[in-house]
Amino acid sequence: MTDVQFPASLEAIRRRREDPNRVGHGGHGSGGPILGAGHGKTGPATKRIIVGYGFWIFLLSDIVMFSCFFATYAVLQGATAGGPGIRQIVDLPRVEWETACLLASSFTCGLSFAASNAKNILWTQVFLVITGLLGLAFVLLELQEFVALAHQGFTPQRSGFLTAFFSLVGTHGIHVAGGLLWLGTMLAQVQVKGFRPEIMHRLICFNLFWHALDIVWVGIFTIVYLLGSIT
Repeated sequence: MTDVQFPASLEAIRRRREDPNRVGHGGHGSGGPILGAGHGKTGPATKRIIVGYGFWIFLLSDIVMFSCFFATYAVLQGATAGGPGIRQIVDLPRVEWETACLLASSFTCGLSFAASNAKNILWTQVFLVITGLLGLAFVLLELQEFVALAHQGFTPQRSGFLTAFFSLVGTHGIHVAGGLLWLGTMLAQVQVKGFRPEIMHRLICFNLFWHALDIVWVGIFTIVYLLGSIT
């Protein structure tokens, strides 16, 4: 069979019907495919697309893990075994400071990425350093909270509730600490290598990771601390 030739306008309509969201094509008024989009004749996807796709899978798996911790906490929050409940262990002013530090760090993290898009190394580094300092303040405040609870005998093995509490909050804190190590390596790489494509890919992934941690913390602050202190 011979291929049917369409007029230019009809060809454009046919393409829009086959690809209504124009995932593999150019912007408005462009009928040509984007190289590296991974569609048809454009060839394999670019490294940026592959890295982004893989990192989103990692973030989603992390969200699934935290969802399990939230579900465990919801089931065990009343299993105090005669020990303290959330109202007896929560120090709301300290937690509010933790929340303020983490939310502020998310804002400065976004500013650092804006600076990196503008190819400004100085301000990228400045905002990354501020992000790291705020994140470190969060980790130290959380560690102080855990040490104070341990001195009162409120350890994870005391009850099912405390096991769920330390698991949920502590796992998030470990993620933030890991993010700080990642941030430190990014500071060094930006300073030495500048804004190479692979560095920009890593900065994108770091921003996604850091903002995801903020979203998880908002859930912890609301469900564990805020609701727990008033119910």
